[in-house]
Amino acid sequence: MKYIVVLGDGMADEPIDALEGKTPLEYAKTPAMDALAAQSEIGLLHTIPEGMKPGSDTANLSVMGYDPKIYYSGRSPLEALSIGVPMKDTDVALRCNIVTLSEEEPYEEKIMIDHSSGEISTEDAAVLLHAVQQELERDGYHFYVGTSYRHCLIWEKGAVVPLSQPHDILTQRIGEYLPQDAVLREMQKKSYDILADHPINVERKKRGLNPANSCWFWGAGTKPALTSFEEKYHKKGVMISAVDLLKGIAVGAGMKNISVEGANGGLHTNYLGKAQAAVDAVLKDGYDFAYIHVEAPDEMGHQGSVERKIQSIEYLDEQVVKPVYEQMLASGEAFRLLVLPDHPTPIRVRTHTSDPVPYLLFDSTAPRRESWKYNEREAKASGNYMAKGHEMMQYLLGAN
Repeated sequence: MKYIVVLGDGMADEPIDALEGKTPLEYAKTPAMDALAAQSEIGLLHTIPEGMKPGSDTANLSVMGYDPKIYYSGRSPLEALSIGVPMKDTDVALRCNIVTLSEEEPYEEKIMIDHSSGEISTEDAAVLLHAVQQELERDGYHFYVGTSYRHCLIWEKGAVVPLSQPHDILTQRIGEYLPQDAVLREMQKKSYDILADHPINVERKKRGLNPANSCWFWGAGTKPALTSFEEKYHKKGVMISAVDLLKGIAVGAGMKNISVEGANGGLHTNYLGKAQAAVDAVLKDGYDFAYIHVEAPDEMGHQGSVERKIQSIEYLDEQVVKPVYEQMLASGEAFRLLVLPDHPTPIRVRTHTSDPVPYLLFDSTAPRRESWKYNEREAKASGNYMAKGHEMMQYLLGAN
């Protein structure tokens, strides 16, 4: 038996009046997922434990089968693992977003325009972070380049201080959300002075792009300790993602990360390449399990774009779910396919919520005869509900 998870990050949503009261998932044209739903178990899964923040970190740990209440030590340490940052037990890792702030006001009165600086390229972001490094790096504080707008600051002998997520404060003035720690706060302020008139940002503004004009620290945490996925579930697995967080979970879990050319975490990522990498891993390379993570629906939710979120869901259906299902079926290999989001990212709020997410579980050895389609409404109507998200992985892998 082979196992594949297709995870559309933030794909779940709420009914939207402009979509005739449907969610983006319900409104999108998803013939592959709907055809699968008619042969599958569907239901709702609660991925965020009570009392924990709804993030891709806690949610994906849940889906991967790791109870966040036991294994979660912060988001940024997981990302640090993925880029090879050497963390000591006394280190604290922080996510360092390069964000877009409004330009006219004093720093404390600026508005958070864009948490991703228009999904800036890794190449441009690396140049900007290097400029910050040269000016701000000091004993006990070290910057590391990640992917796109997502980077890392290691604070030696630091503290896990409360910090605001930039995607939670879009369109808001930043003053009350700035770090209380004096050093971190001053570094953020100085980063604006370094980046605001940097040649890359001058050029970005000429091209009508959002300037990447400030660092923003969040997601503080200590060195994580995950049990090996193979030891825990007796399956040899691979991770296929363009996002450092997911790559870091894979590193911590002892799974292989497969890099796909053109996979960038954006709307126009290499969907087909990801699908093919998963199929090749389980059919040709001897792996039992593949986890395909697609970031685009989440990013479009943060952007507040209904049209692009629908488009990202349709791309995932046509270019990931369909080829994975068709190739696995044609191979004759027994397989189980799980399709789901990690959490909702509703257009209404442009950030994550803790609501349960719809799942679809297909078993090639026991296809069902159902009348379901795959969306939030029908998943709820099915009556199937799993309250502890981390139990889904054992449920997926348990029937051999």
